[in-house]
Amino acid sequence: METAEVTRMKELVQKLNEAAKAYYQEDREIMSNREYDALYDELEQAEKITGIVLADSPTVRVGYEAVDALPKETHESPMLSLDKTKDREVLRGFIGNHKTLLSWKMDGLTIVLTYENGELQKAVTRGNGIVGEVITNNARVFRNIPLKIAYQGRLVLRGEAIITYSDFERINNSIEDVDAKYKNPRNLCSGSVRQLNNQITAERNVRFYAFALVSAQDVEMHNSREFQMEWLRTQGFEVVEYRVVTSENLDEVMVYFAEKIVTNDFPSDGLVALYDDIAYGESLGSTAKFPRNAFAFKWADEVRETTLREIEWSPSRTGLINPIAVFDPVELEGTTVSRASVHNVSIVKDLKLGIGDTIQVYKANMIIPQIAENLTQSGNLEIPDTCPVCGQKAKIICENDVEALYCMNPDCVAKKIKAFTLFVSRDAMNIDGLSEATLEKFIAKGFIHNFGDIFEIEKYRDEIVTMDGFGEKSFDNLISSIEKAKDTTLAKVIYSLGISNIGLSNAKIICRYFDDDLDKIRSAKEEEISAIDGIGPVIAGSLTKYFAKPENNQKVDHLMGYLHIVKEEKADNQIFAGKNFVITGSLERFSNRGEAKNLIESLGGKVTGSVTGKTNYLINNDVNSNSSKNKKARELGIPILSEEDFLKLAEESKQIEI
Repeated sequence: METAEVTRMKELVQKLNEAAKAYYQEDREIMSNREYDALYDELEQAEKITGIVLADSPTVRVGYEAVDALPKETHESPMLSLDKTKDREVLRGFIGNHKTLLSWKMDGLTIVLTYENGELQKAVTRGNGIVGEVITNNARVFRNIPLKIAYQGRLVLRGEAIITYSDFERINNSIEDVDAKYKNPRNLCSGSVRQLNNQITAERNVRFYAFALVSAQDVEMHNSREFQMEWLRTQGFEVVEYRVVTSENLDEVMVYFAEKIVTNDFPSDGLVALYDDIAYGESLGSTAKFPRNAFAFKWADEVRETTLREIEWSPSRTGLINPIAVFDPVELEGTTVSRASVHNVSIVKDLKLGIGDTIQVYKANMIIPQIAENLTQSGNLEIPDTCPVCGQKAKIICENDVEALYCMNPDCVAKKIKAFTLFVSRDAMNIDGLSEATLEKFIAKGFIHNFGDIFEIEKYRDEIVTMDGFGEKSFDNLISSIEKAKDTTLAKVIYSLGISNIGLSNAKIICRYFDDDLDKIRSAKEEEISAIDGIGPVIAGSLTKYFAKPENNQKVDHLMGYLHIVKEEKADNQIFAGKNFVITGSLERFSNRGEAKNLIESLGGKVTGSVTGKTNYLINNDVNSNSSKNKKARELGIPILSEEDFLKLAEESKQIEI
């Protein structure tokens, strides 16, 4: 078990982060400054004593960083797969009388971590078992990984990066576009871990659970895998849940795991059995494919026979047309299922599907309906050559030996609906009265083709007021919202275009750099955009690629003809350019921190959440307090300003009325 000190540190981190979120993001207080500072000091002291610093500790903030690519690296020792079975008796035979650790086989992405001198030095994905990708930058923002540990020698360990079901649902619920939603936690985790921008990794709450210690220099492990796991726990790692078993108590422990998998918040695709005796396990060696000291158990799938009635072809905003099998309803793992994704054309062909075939279905990991086998294999299913939505040409495209069906029509309604939904959203053009259903109707009737067409919708008044759900009042409200939307900022326009990787905050940075000049943005080279602080090559590449297409520029020109661009308030003299501010404590002259932040940004500055060596000013009306931020600022020689002091600075460049 983890030490009492580590347990207390986790409690402190959770409390402090909850308080900080409420304070900085929600403008409310759930604890006093005095209480916060006391807990902060306690955490800081605990970190000094234990030598452990957790990744989400408020005492440390890892900067976000974008990279051009993930470098490859060969593993020090190959990572073999595990031999597996669905037969409990085979597992019992493997265990025999050996003390064995039975743990969850978590369904995520295997990661190898290396620590030296107490600090995380390297993180590499499993890859193909021989060569993996270096994702150190991303591992530093995993939700629960220790950045520093007490042990100062060289430590190498393996574990699984996962995204919980609750985080998976949270992320999917935030995505309005159905086609953009992620299919399962494992795929989301894989993409999150391998991001080029680690801010995205951080936002997705990736977690790491250790399952094997590879090496720890000069540490006596008492020839026990269990001791290794508990030692890792003392260093601040969360380890995969396990139970000690022999063949005699296997049934009892298996019942425990079978019951718990139903309520687990993390994805699992089975169990792993590992001999506790390190020397004995290593003496067994390995086959060409599997180590002999470990074995994987897969839950026996509940399989039902049914009849395939239809294949639905569902277009996405990318043009990919996904095949979905529709079959007679069957009961699986306690629920009724009648549909299952077939994923792509290659799988359709491999299964030799045909309407009326007798198929076997199951739930992968007891969750996701899948076709296990086609017993009939008629192979008479015709792959459509037209898009089911727009009726235009559909084509099978082969990438990486996988065949998939794509709609080739750039004006496909399915693509358009998703693009328009983003365009009218609150953070974009903020046009009320245009739901996805309404947009679908307008597109179908030919009222709108491009973004600019929305501002011409008045000419269809007579027809629209007679449509279901509309009337004179509804239409007038819509027109009023559209008129309001004409006065907007260039940053919102850029964001509303739906350019890959560009959010509103990034758009603001870009527009501020180019002084809200659209022509400059369009003609800017990738290298210049990439050099902007906070942007980087990924975003720069997406922006230049978008404006390199003449058809996109035509659409933007058409749109801009209806808009009045309001420049975000910005002083001529950017006295705070390159300056970083931290705001703490209660405010009197500003209604909230957001108002103060907007002023700082209008003068070229940036607001961050914690005091670091890069901070230039700390704003705190209680200048003489001994708060943690004040103490940190004094240690680093950072000026502490009251609101009045700050406003004096601001007024040097511009007459401001607050």
